Amino acid sequence: MGAARQRELLRAGQRAPAFTLARVENGAAQGGAELGKLLADSPVLLAFFKSTCPVCQMTLPVLERIHRGRTPGSLEVWGISQDDAETTQEFAAEFGTSFGMLLDTEESGYPASNAYGISHVPSLFLVERDGSIAWSLEGFNKRELSALAGRVGVNLFRAGDNVPEWKAG
Repeated sequence: MGAARQRELLRAGQRAPAFTLARVENGAAQGGAELGKLLADSPVLLAFFKSTCPVCQMTLPVLERIHRGRTPGSLEVWGISQDDAETTQEFAAEFGTSFGMLLDTEESGYPASNAYGISHVPSLFLVERDGSIAWSLEGFNKRELSALAGRVGVNLFRAGDNVPEWKAG
């Protein structure tokens, strides 16, 4: 029996695969959000995560700082949960995230996660308005996240923040 081939994470310069995923609203899956429509007004940061992932639990509150500190039209942050709507809503409440959440579930076969080549979470993608991927990151990298935040005018980390330089997803 041969080893399974690991997926290849999409990188900067590649085209972001289109998707339509359900939104999480009031703990339930609602309607569909299309990537093309999410890109209509600004670039988007897609953050693929799972609620039980400790690195995701550390990363998404950091992304909330970017979401709250950005200027309107500079960037929209979207969490893409690999959990159900209720679990995703509970995660958002527990970890203080207010940005939009989409669902990419096991029941649906993880269509977006597969299209983006995700094998570990968190996996992050900055998608420009033209649909190209400008930046991607797997896991947590303080320097990379600081540079991303600086792009939208956010000073991400504060004196006294106890965050590691790097954590694998």
